Amino acid sequence: MQEYDYEFADFIYYTPGDLDKEGRIWPVRAGSSIAKPNYKVGPKRIECYSLHFVQEGRVRLEYEGNQVELQKDDLFCLFPGRTYSYDMLPSGKPLQMSWLAVDGERALGLLELAGLTQEKPFRKKAVSPGVRVSADRIIHTLASAKRWSPAGALELQSLVYALFAELITETAPAPDADLAEWIHECMNYMDLHASEGISVQQVADFAGVHRSYFTHVFTSQAGMPPMKYIQKIRMEKARQLLIDTDATVTEIALSLGYPSLYTFTRAFKIYFKESPQALRRMIN
Repeated sequence: MQEYDYEFADFIYYTPGDLDKEGRIWPVRAGSSIAKPNYKVGPKRIECYSLHFVQEGRVRLEYEGNQVELQKDDLFCLFPGRTYSYDMLPSGKPLQMSWLAVDGERALGLLELAGLTQEKPFRKKAVSPGVRVSADRIIHTLASAKRWSPAGALELQSLVYALFAELITETAPAPDADLAEWIHECMNYMDLHASEGISVQQVADFAGVHRSYFTHVFTSQAGMPPMKYIQKIRMEKARQLLIDTDATVTEIALSLGYPSLYTFTRAFKIYFKESPQALRRMIN
């Protein structure tokens, strides 16, 4: 690390090529620092999006007339065109941070999915082990790159998306979130995968919430428990296949994820009050 007025730091710069820009998000610069006792940055504005990961110590972020105190495993983001300043707060350890600046039209949407907005540009306890590893890999890759190359650009794109995937995974739907939106996403997931024999637990995992919470919210939103919704999708697909195709009942059963003809026929009779063969004969 080099010594500066307020810190010891490494600065890494990256010049994106056409392939980076086609990906609609790319790194601009990165680095890490250890603060000196008089550490203070700003007030300043930047032209891109800069994620800062607090590794040790405490920092005070000031933005748009607000301020927040952050510590180890917290993160904050500087948004372009906004005024920020941040300084070190007293702590048993000096302030240590790493940072990654990105740009591109996709950056803002991914940051919002990760729970970072201009109105609230920070998240506490968001730097999970996965986030830390992903950020470190990007910084290491940028530091070791000798010159731009297509392969290197693609690797960096994958690493940037991996970092956001970790950040977004850590942002599970909360009880006061827009329930209709994430329940709708779960319904789309079930519509797409019901014939593969998915379980309610798998859908809850997709949503990132506990199964009992998911079942409660889904039932209140959809008007039926998730297991009945999955069954409804499979039964409607079965009925359509019986009407529109010449597939055998066994083929339909196995195509819809049922383990056997018997299991499918029993479920079908309970749902429609008649057997698959009877329904097909009636339609014909």
